Amino acid sequence: MNIEGQKVNVKKSAKEIFDFFSKPENYEQLMPSSIEQFVVKENSFTFRLSGMPEVQLAIKDKTPYSEITLGAVEGKLDFSLTSNIHEFSENNSEVSLTFKGNFNPMMAMMVKKPLTKFIDTLTENISKL
Repeated sequence: MNIEGQKVNVKKSAKEIFDFFSKPENYEQLMPSSIEQFVVKENSFTFRLSGMPEVQLAIKDKTPYSEITLGAVEGKLDFSLTSNIHEFSENNSEVSLTFKGNFNPMMAMMVKKPLTKFIDTLTENISKL
């Protein structure tokens, strides 16, 4: 299952955005208001939204100034969340999120709508950086 978030403009350089996404503690600023828990551990973070299970993500891959991929640390679900960064000028960049998950068809059907809403919320909060 793939979910492509909208592209948003951010009034920052690609380096500034990349540096922001490189620090797990910064992801708390992007979370929905329904967040109940957010804990940072070295190169990862754990969060829980109201009515949802706890999720732990770690930085899995980095391509300087253009892409950072987070992946599930443990659990039964295999997925990743990639931040794609494209710099237009020194202080203007475009960011989009891509979610990729390896789910069975029944699970994909159940999680697609809440995951799409989650990606939309993260994207909206990125635009406010």
